[in-house]
Amino acid sequence: MKHHTLAAVTAALALLVAGGCASNDAAVTKDAAAVTLNADQPSPPADGSKKPKNIANAIVAIVNDEIITLYEVNREAQPAVTEAEKKGALNDAARSRIRRTALDRLIEKKLTEQKIRELNIRVSEEEIRQAIDDVRKQNNIPSQEALIAALAGQGLSFDQYRAQLQEQLEKLKLVSMEVRAKVQVGETEMRSYYAANLDKYTDEESFRARHIFFKTGEKATPEEIQRSKTTALEVLADAKGGKDFAELAKKFSEDTAARKDGGDLGSFKKGDMQAELEKTILSLKPGEVSDLVTTPIGFHIIKLEARVAGATKPFESVKVEIEEIIYRKKSEERFSQWAKELRAKASVEIRELEGLL
Repeated sequence: MKHHTLAAVTAALALLVAGGCASNDAAVTKDAAAVTLNADQPSPPADGSKKPKNIANAIVAIVNDEIITLYEVNREAQPAVTEAEKKGALNDAARSRIRRTALDRLIEKKLTEQKIRELNIRVSEEEIRQAIDDVRKQNNIPSQEALIAALAGQGLSFDQYRAQLQEQLEKLKLVSMEVRAKVQVGETEMRSYYAANLDKYTDEESFRARHIFFKTGEKATPEEIQRSKTTALEVLADAKGGKDFAELAKKFSEDTAARKDGGDLGSFKKGDMQAELEKTILSLKPGEVSDLVTTPIGFHIIKLEARVAGATKPFESVKVEIEEIIYRKKSEERFSQWAKELRAKASVEIRELEGLL
């Protein structure tokens, strides 16, 4: 199981848009210095700069009488900071932008939690158990013990993961109550999406070809290479002259796997073949024989047997999938708008910590 899979499954349980309600316009911003959680205020730096000195923790926002601390912001921002540092050194302005984005996410999370409590949304033990079972099944995890081991590999205890699932399920119920129930997807929308995205529902073009292979290899001498090329050119002349390609492959090809089948390469799609061979195959018409193709391992003569156009799936066979795609997109947009409205109605006070936020 890939390390990120469990987290992805958890996230899929809730239709939330990161930063969806992060609108600075809705916040009431104060210029006053942040109130530290301990009794002492930080002293200004000796060089007269605005950046506070040695602030380990502070109240940076108050959301409907609930606080968000600098410690929480730094913890939320750390993954983004670490990722950005891999790409190069971060200056103070860049770190501040990352922290501000993290603060907006925490404000959204706080408002969502408050709404969940206001609506008295609850998740039963059975719902949590079912969600855990679904996670195990989707990730082919055979037992509870194996799940615990997989979580430990990601630095999570089972209790921590269970709490995350509960939180996501609560948010999913909130979204269903406040957003998704108000979203409708019509037949016309689905058919328009289908028409605009036919390539998504059409199989790729496939090819059938044969080849005759003359091996050289890295250790071949110039003389050996020339002999192979001379033979290949003679066989090429016969193939282009109309001789049976399959019989020529059986007689001359050094590809033992395909030789017995007359050089048959089977059916394949773009990306399945070696680049030099694919480029040649794409340039051929059915029944046409290529010129001599040189690759690092030898010489090839190719005959394209057939090009098969990809079949388009009928609308009815993909209707449910399309409905879900549109439903999810509209739900995300609706949630984003709902979250912005929620924040606009809330009392959100951001206390500026110059140089940090």
